Amino acid sequence: MIDPRLHVLRVVAARGTVTAAAHDLSYTPSAVSHQLRGLARDLGVTLLEPDGRGVRLTVAARILLERSDELYARWEEIHAEVAEADPEPGSTLRLCGFSTAAAALLPSVAARVRADHPHSTVRIIEADPTECFDLLLADQADLAVVVAVPGLPSTTDARFEQESVLEDPLDLLVPADHPLAHRSSVSLREVADDPWILDRPGSTFHNLTQAACAAAGFSPFVAHEAVEWETGAALVDAGLGVSLVPRLARLPGGYQIIRVPLRGDPTPARHIRSSIRRGSRRQPVVASALTALAEAAQRSASMPRPVD
Repeated sequence: MIDPRLHVLRVVAARGTVTAAAHDLSYTPSAVSHQLRGLARDLGVTLLEPDGRGVRLTVAARILLERSDELYARWEEIHAEVAEADPEPGSTLRLCGFSTAAAALLPSVAARVRADHPHSTVRIIEADPTECFDLLLADQADLAVVVAVPGLPSTTDARFEQESVLEDPLDLLVPADHPLAHRSSVSLREVADDPWILDRPGSTFHNLTQAACAAAGFSPFVAHEAVEWETGAALVDAGLGVSLVPRLARLPGGYQIIRVPLRGDPTPARHIRSSIRRGSRRQPVVASALTALAEAAQRSASMPRPVD
């Protein structure tokens, strides 16, 4: 078995503070500090130094963490080999993903895994992309579905295996009486002068919308902010602005709103990818989930544009 204190160090390094790591690990901050002091004492080195409100890794700690990536990947492979040798006993699979994926993709993945492994337990956790990686690293999740946004671990990060799942096009959401409502497609530049409804500043979808508008050559006038899809749909229905909505998102009925496909080079879209801990791909429930996710993404990509 790998020394569990090494796992604690990895999470502290990723989160930057003992308090944040303790939250992810379901420990108290004092318990985290105690384990790291013990690890440093046994190794005879200093691992962490104070750095403002956080901590800074020493050179020794960085070397230890770099080598631990190889160690944990091998441990995941061993776990997979053991599980393959005795696949019948129940196991637990924890799926996490951002809101749209949690609604549009993960339920069918969970159902498939439960059918393939009837003695297993499957749990779905809705979380933003950054939190998904924190959950993976803290061993609180096994498979994450995220939107590719700045600030996430790179696809070459040695701790994870990541792959593309789906390109999720963005549609323009307009009131039914909008001049562009019945067009077969539009460019974002055509609504540059409209008032806009965006998610809250700093959110993944806010940043994505701003980036799409910037690529089209304008900065949107933000008239209203809405977090939930239903709130945004209601504001658009009232004629208070236009918005973007991902193709995967299902909007509530009862509103006089129209989705209009966008065109562009490239067409504005969300890039959705999966991530698992490196080395865990062959674990039976993880393998089943990855297969089910690919099939769910293929079905979603072939579906016609939803009519809300």
